[in-house]
Formats: sequence, C-alpha cells, structure tokens
Amino acid sequence: MKFPGSVLASVFLFVAETSAALYLSSTYRSGGDGMWQALTLLFSLLPCALVQLTLLFVHRDFTRDRPLVLLLHLLQLGPLFRCFEVFCIYCQSNHIEEPYVSITKKRQMPKNGHSEEIEKEVGQAEGKLFTHRSAFSRASVIQAFLGSAPQLTLQLYISVLRQDVSIGRGVFMVLSLLSIVYGALRCNILAIKIKYDEYDVKVKPLAYVCIFLWRSFEIVTRVIVLVLFTSVLKAWVVIDILINFLGFLFYPWILFWCSGSPFPENFEKAFSRLGTTIVLCFLTLLYAGINMFCWSAVQLKINNPDLISKSQNWYRLLVYYMVRFIENAFLLLMWYLYKTDIYMYVCAPLLMLQLLIGYCTAILFMVVFYQFFHPCKKLFSSSASESFQEWLKCACCHRRRRKSCESAEKTDLRSPTDREETPSSSKISSMPSQILNTDELSSA
Repeated sequence: MKFPGSVLASVFLFVAETSAALYLSSTYRSGGDGMWQALTLLFSLLPCALVQLTLLFVHRDFTRDRPLVLLLHLLQLGPLFRCFEVFCIYCQSNHIEEPYVSITKKRQMPKNGHSEEIEKEVGQAEGKLFTHRSAFSRASVIQAFLGSAPQLTLQLYISVLRQDVSIGRGVFMVLSLLSIVYGALRCNILAIKIKYDEYDVKVKPLAYVCIFLWRSFEIVTRVIVLVLFTSVLKAWVVIDILINFLGFLFYPWILFWCSGSPFPENFEKAFSRLGTTIVLCFLTLLYAGINMFCWSAVQLKINNPDLISKSQNWYRLLVYYMVRFIENAFLLLMWYLYKTDIYMYVCAPLLMLQLLIGYCTAILFMVVFYQFFHPCKKLFSSSASESFQEWLKCACCHRRRRKSCESAEKTDLRSPTDREETPSSSKISSMPSQILNTDELSSA
C-alpha cells in the first residue's frame, strides 16, 4: 500500500502557514498596523474554514452521525484529526487481512497501438486511503489559491512598501509560495486523473520536477508583477483584478447558457437544487482564483456530469499564455513609467527583462512537460509542438491571404484612374499615322 505522503505534506503546509499567519498578525497588532493584521487574518482564516468544509463534503460527514468529527472541524482541527485517522488506517492495514475486497478495472497505457484492461483488487483500507488523498488534494488546491496566493501578494507588497523583510515575514512568504506551488501541482495531477479516469495513470518523478519548476516560475513572476504594479498604481490594479477575476468567474456560466443545456440536477444525490447551485458557484470561484495566478489545467464545463472538459485544447492553452504574457509586459511597462523613489536603487530595465524571461522559462517547462513527461501523452491526438506549428501555419496563411486581398483591392482601386490618365493603345498607334498624313498633304 502506498505511503500517504501527500496527506502529510498537505497537513504540514496547512499547520505551518496558519501558525505563521497568526504570529505575523500579532506582530502587526503590536506595531499598530490594524489594516495589515486584518488582511493577514482574513487570508488565513477564510481558507481554513473552506478546507474544513471540503473535508466534510468529500467524506459526506454532513449526513452521518459523527458529532465529535464535526466539533473538531468547527475548532479548525479537522485536518489534524484526518491525518491521524489516515496513519491509523495505514498502520493497521499491514497487520489485518481484509475479508472483503472490490475489483476495479483500469486500462493500461497503449503500447504499439494496443491497450489492455487490467483488474485490481482494492480493499476497504485502500479505498479509505484513496478517499482521504482525494480530499486532501482538493483541500490543498483551495488553500493555495484562495488563501496562500493573496497572502503572498499582500506580504510581498508590505515588504516593498517598508523596504524591509523581517525573518517572520520572510518565512511566511516562503511557506505561502510552497503552498501555492504544491496546490498547483496537485491541481495538475487531479486534472490528469479526472480526464483519464479509465486508465491506470502513473506519474514519474521527472514529471513532478517539471511541473514544480513550471509552476514556480509562473507563480513567482505573476505575483511580483502584480506587486510592482500595485505599488505605483493602486487604483488601476483593482480594475485589472476585477477584469481577470470576473472574466474567469462568468466564463463557464456563459458557455453553459450559450449551450442551452438544462441545469445539472443533483449531480450529488444528497444535494438539493440550492445545494447544487452553491457548489457550482464555489467551483467557479475556485476556478477564477486559480486562473488569476496560473493556468488551471482544466476547463470547467457545468453541463458535463464530471464538471470538466476532458478534451485537450491546445489553442486555449496557447491563447491563455499569450494574453497573460502581454498583460504582464503591459503592467511592467506601466510600473516603469510611473515608478517612485522607492525603486531608486533598482535597475528597472534589468528587472523587467528578468521577469519576462522567467515567465518564458515557465512556458518552456510547461511545453517540456506536455511533450516528454506527461503520463498520458500517447493518448494525445497531437502533441503540443505539433499544435503550435499548426497554429503558426494557420496564422501565416491567414496573414498572406489578408495581404493578397489588400493588394487586390489596391489594384482594383487604381485601375479606373490609370485608365483615365494613360491613353489607350489604339489612340497611341493612330497618332503617328495621322501625323504622316498631314505631312504628305502639306508637301503636295
């Protein structure tokens, strides 16, 4: 049975980040910074409550008579109790032989064009551990993008304004960054396992390393760009955040309304129509929060029973990174034009170049992952590089057609004037004969 290391990592980040946030908020209080204290507590306690609700929802504890578990979650101790429960199950599974097992069927990755179906026996303990891993993976994603990401942005902004990084704030920012990168990594793995649920997916260690580097460069550059822009144009950053957040928040609903599909009734049996609506709104909120800082790796599709699109759309991925790169470059340009005296000793052009190169490095690691290390790359109809080449060919062909149409229009516009200004060939040919006839008559 696989060791539950992902559960241990999730609980460690949860406890460490929450403890660091409480300590830092106490330092802000002692220093008389009430606003920084309130925002730090908000970005810490809100994801804590959402994590408790997620664990209760995945384990379906709302419909079970477990008052002690509900009390522990109410006291924000749910992840610690779940972690203790996971290791109890893991330790007992090696000593107790289970009389009942279930059989699951998975397909192997295709080899030489053929895919075999394999059967695997899953005991009750392994099934419980799978549920716990799934719950903690979702909780890590929620904590990362609804808590750690805005928290890291806030603390970096405070450090820029004060031009100082204390030890407590530095440790807290490192923990927040690790939480975001880990949440993005779990988001990628969850997306792969949900999209290819029929297959036995095995992620290699190099794939984890590639995802970690891709997400690290992407998130670090994004957060720094937002902080730099906020430090010089505080009012305009609100507009940028609202456009990004509301755009990604309503995009799945717009696609759902345009499709004309009926409202998804009771995708969870225990939920009423109101409960389904609340869960869908929360999912779109999380989807918008993820895409604010990095690519979400999935396309939320409300009219789908699995709630995500299982098709691999390279062009949506390409458009996202192109638009995000242009946005980052524009925000850096605005920061360069309006930077204040606090950046007197900063080489602004060099910093801009480093951030843009860092974002390009993230895109490079992303292409390397999809091209070489994706566990289901054999199932792709076309690779990332092939799709990019096709897109370039289409763009070049479209540009050539546009130029040819413009040149044809120009020739059509010039032809009537040319006819009026230049004499016709018949007139030119008749003029010498007329001159000769007049000369003969004059000599006669």
